[in-house]
Amino acid sequence: MYYMGVDVGSVSTDIALIDKNYKLIEKIYLRTKGNPIKAVQEGFKILKSKYYDSEITAAGTTGSGRMVASAIIGADVAKNEITAHATAALEIDKDVKTIIEIGGQDSKIIIINNGIVTDFAMNTVCAAGTGSFLDRQAERLDIPIEEFGDYAAKAVSTVRIAGRCAVFAESDMIHKQQLGYAQAEIIRGLCDALVRNYINNIGKGKTILPKVLFQGGVAANKGMKTAFENELGFEIFVPENYDMMGAIGAAIIASEKVIKTGKTRFRGFKLADNNIFSRSFDCEGCPNKCEVVKIYENNNIIGYFGDRCTKWSSKTGEITKLA
Repeated sequence: MYYMGVDVGSVSTDIALIDKNYKLIEKIYLRTKGNPIKAVQEGFKILKSKYYDSEITAAGTTGSGRMVASAIIGADVAKNEITAHATAALEIDKDVKTIIEIGGQDSKIIIINNGIVTDFAMNTVCAAGTGSFLDRQAERLDIPIEEFGDYAAKAVSTVRIAGRCAVFAESDMIHKQQLGYAQAEIIRGLCDALVRNYINNIGKGKTILPKVLFQGGVAANKGMKTAFENELGFEIFVPENYDMMGAIGAAIIASEKVIKTGKTRFRGFKLADNNIFSRSFDCEGCPNKCEVVKIYENNNIIGYFGDRCTKWSSKTGEITKLA
C-alpha cells in the first residue's frame, strides 16, 4: 500500500510514492514543458506498468499546477508548496527551523518554530537564482548543469557579480569573461551573488536560524550550498531526497486526510491513455467574472478550478457526461 504525491511545477513534474512508514519507494522526474496534463500522464504510464490501482491508498498534489493535477488524478488533497515542503522537512528532521527551497522558477524561505510554520516568503518577479536561470547560464558556458557546482568549488578566488536581476547578472558574467576571468571564478561569483540576492530579498526581515534544510533542484548545486554556508556562517543540510520534498509532503498530507475519511478519491492509472484536455470560460454568476477552467477526459467533464466562491470547483469529482 502506497501514498502518492504529485508536485507539478513550471519546470518539472515530480511524482513520489511512499510506504506507510513514509519511506520513499518510487520517484519520477519529468519536464513539464508547459503541459502539466501530458507530464502527469507520462508519469502514470511509467507507474501503470509497476503498480495496481488498489495499491495507491492516498494521493495528494502540490505545486503551481496542483489544481489541474488534482482534478485529473482524483487527489484527496491539493496543498500549497509551503505546507508540502514543511511537512516533508519535519518528517525527516523535527529540529529544522528554516527551509531554503529553490526550484525551477521560484524560490521560497519557510520559517518553522516548534514544528509550526510561522513565516514564509517567495520570489515575486525575478527568476535570478532559480533552476531555469542556472540552466541557462550552464548552457551558455557550455558546462553540464550537473558539473556547475563542481566548477565553483574549484575556484581559488571569487568575482563580484551583480545578482539582483537575471538580466544584469548575465551581462555582468559576460563582462567578466571579456576581462579574462576564469570560468570557475565567474561561476563561484555567480553563486555568491545569487545567495546574497536570496538573503537580501526573499530572506529580508527573516531570522534564519539553524537547523537549515536546503531543498529543491538547486540544492544539488554544491556551489550554492557553499555560498549559503559562507554567507550565513553555519552548516546547512541537503536532504537525501531534496528534489522530491514537495511531492513527498503532498503524499504525507494525503495519507493523513485518508485516515480521517476512510477512503481515497484516486481515479487510477487508466488516465495515462485517455484524452485529457482543458478549456476555460468566464463565469457570469457575479461581478468577479472568474476565469474557470474545465478539465475534460474523453467525453466527460471531470473537474473545475479557478473560481473564488467554489461554485464550480465544488463539482470536481462529479463526472459530467457530455451529450
